[in-house]
Amino acid sequence: MISFLTSFAALTAIIAGRYLLTSGLIYALVQRRPDRPRPPSGAVRHEILLSLASSAVYALPAALVVEAWKAGHTLIYTDWRAYPLIWLPLSGLIYLLIQDAHYYWVHRLMHHRRLFRWFHAGHHRSPAPTAWASFAFDLTEAAMVAWVLPVLVFLIPIHVGVILFLLIAMTATATLNHCGVEIWPRGFVRGPIGGWLITATHHGVHHRRMQTNFGLHFRLWDRLMGTDVMPDEPAGAAR
Repeated sequence: MISFLTSFAALTAIIAGRYLLTSGLIYALVQRRPDRPRPPSGAVRHEILLSLASSAVYALPAALVVEAWKAGHTLIYTDWRAYPLIWLPLSGLIYLLIQDAHYYWVHRLMHHRRLFRWFHAGHHRSPAPTAWASFAFDLTEAAMVAWVLPVLVFLIPIHVGVILFLLIAMTATATLNHCGVEIWPRGFVRGPIGGWLITATHHGVHHRRMQTNFGLHFRLWDRLMGTDVMPDEPAGAAR
């Protein structure tokens, strides 16, 4: 029990610290841009408080995984030669695809009028979220999504380095997608690769039109289910 509590406390601090560092850096870089929508008063404080609380919810299943890994009960491995090298990126992609499919349907469910106020209203308090909103979930929502990746480590082999890469990448992309301005070139966002990815342009529409754009990483499920919407471009928009 002491070992678990130590892991839980350490992971809560790590998750919260990663959030504060990433969101704070991106917020400082974009908040003064003239195309950045102004959040309502108190929105940033609300986003930070929700995010710090969510950090503890995410740390709970993560601590269970750490303890299970130390006991040899997960499929996390450290020797990169244990599987073909192609499995390193492939396993990461499989994890992302499973997480994305789960989140699309859970996210869409949370927007049901009878569930929204209990599971997702906190994240949508402002129609103009900031970089601080990347982790701003109601505790009920955090509890619904925090377990997906931890469960996968018992089912699908993955290298510890790939896990760390995914966690860092997911934090960065979630923050960029909520920062209120697009950092990627228009040609990429609407191109053959970027056109399948969630970006600030795509996710910003969700915060204004909440029955669209439910994806987490990819636009696959939004396209399949007819919920994919991108803003119209002005005529002659520069690339």
